[in-house]
Amino acid sequence: MSEKIDARGLSCPQPVVLVKKAIDKLGKGEIEVWVDTVTSKENVSRLARKAGFQISVEEKEREFLLKLSRG
Repeated sequence: MSEKIDARGLSCPQPVVLVKKAIDKLGKGEIEVWVDTVTSKENVSRLARKAGFQISVEEKEREFLLKLSRG
């Protein structure tokens, strides 16, 4: 199962809250998250790592696509 979250334009902690809800709902699978600030990228990455997700980050025109995956 996969989830897509567009958190561009949202300030912290909103992106983290959205990702936390998706993590709790998803269990295993993939989550793609778009954010547009370095702070959101770092905070979402930290949350995902603590939840046992592997993370890849792509920067595209000052926006970040975080791909989170777990087992």
